[in-house]
Amino acid sequence: MHIHLYIIGTLLIVLALIHIGFPKYFNWNAELNTLSLLNRQMMTVHTFFIALTVFLMGLLCVTSANEIIDTNLGRKIALAFAIFWSIRLYIQFFIYSPKLWKGKKFETSIHILFSLFWFYFSLVFFIIYFK
Repeated sequence: MHIHLYIIGTLLIVLALIHIGFPKYFNWNAELNTLSLLNRQMMTVHTFFIALTVFLMGLLCVTSANEIIDTNLGRKIALAFAIFWSIRLYIQFFIYSPKLWKGKKFETSIHILFSLFWFYFSLVFFIIYFK
């Protein structure tokens, strides 16, 4: 299980760092310009805190794999992470519209890749908790 936590941790850290490029990639200067100041700032601040949370989850997995696996508190944290990523997996299929990716090669690839990530993360954390 240790190796899985290192893999997940590394993937989460990379994912968090990718958030840095979101404003430019998604053209937020133009796209969010029509929103009120409050909504624009909420979008930026929430994205920052999502990235920070994902980064810290990754850091915890990389630096504290033994504790996550071998302690009661660690297993409770693993359960929380399993629930978090399971909800994210649910959102991938039932909240995001398929119109965002269906029929688009790159977007479909990303949809599949991240669905596999969310499933893998959920599975590993549930296994740790129930072990």
